[in-house]
Amino acid sequence: MRIWIDLVNSPHVLFFRPIIQELQARGHETLITTRYFAETVPLADRYGLHHTTLGFHGGKSVWGKATALIRHVLKQIVFIRGQGVDLAVSHNSYMQALAARCLNIPLVTIMDYEHQPANHISFRLAKRVLVPKTFSEEALRKYGASLARSARYNSIKEDVYLADFVPDPTFLATLGISPEKILVAMRPPALAATYHRFENPFFDELLAHVLAHSDTYVILLPRTPDQHQRYGEMRHPNLLVPTQPLDGPNLIYHSDLVISAGGTMNREATVLGTPVYTVFKGTMGNVDQYLIQTGRMVQISEPADVPKIVLEKKALGTTPVSRSQILEEIVEKILEVASF
Repeated sequence: MRIWIDLVNSPHVLFFRPIIQELQARGHETLITTRYFAETVPLADRYGLHHTTLGFHGGKSVWGKATALIRHVLKQIVFIRGQGVDLAVSHNSYMQALAARCLNIPLVTIMDYEHQPANHISFRLAKRVLVPKTFSEEALRKYGASLARSARYNSIKEDVYLADFVPDPTFLATLGISPEKILVAMRPPALAATYHRFENPFFDELLAHVLAHSDTYVILLPRTPDQHQRYGEMRHPNLLVPTQPLDGPNLIYHSDLVISAGGTMNREATVLGTPVYTVFKGTMGNVDQYLIQTGRMVQISEPADVPKIVLEKKALGTTPVSRSQILEEIVEKILEVASF
């Protein structure tokens, strides 16, 4: 088959990298599209994915999002029409869902967060909705996905693309960071996201708390140009705001702890054995609730929780257990769509 994969956010590049390799190894051809948002395009280039960039993110405003959505869908339709695509696959790209429906291409959408409003589009238009085992049946029905069109995989998506992770022992030296420092990876909230549309000043308070310790070193990963400018202007000797994308898995693996207002980075930390503290202020997804309940992630929601953060060196050596069966399971469930 010729399979169209749409990558619209940075984590999607990491998630689909092994899936694309497995599909190609099975003889399928992949057609990859991207959009200018976060580090999506640079990461796709870094991993050697041949892709075509068609759109951009619309920003915070509803009008901006709607305008960018319409333009993106039209560009996708023009680009994909006549390409002989048999199947469309993405991690909940509602732009792809609309374009695929217009072109009458069967769609597989993969998703792991129950509170994304765009699920209403992708879930209703998909021929198959693929979710982790923690995703509730109630949420599937709420967004229009019947159980007959849904399938589950027995893990979290971060297990899929970190199963073949091999740490780079030169990572810290390349960045000029002393191994004696307590390295803290931090990421601010996704203020432009539809599911997290309010400020999170608590994150800035935590940043100041961590930097107040002279033996810590913070690598802060902004999400937007505004955040790049604001945090880049802080000029603290123990703060690095990268101007180029870093190797995310290696950063998390070599960090002593992660403090993030997002989701993917936090879950990556649980897979890579790094202590992680979530300051996410949106509605928590079932996957993250499960990780908190099982002690693999700690929730920090108010100043009284700050003492829960342990600023100390961690013991290295934990690497992901081989999970090749998870990758095979997801690929099989994607390809099953062609048979019904």
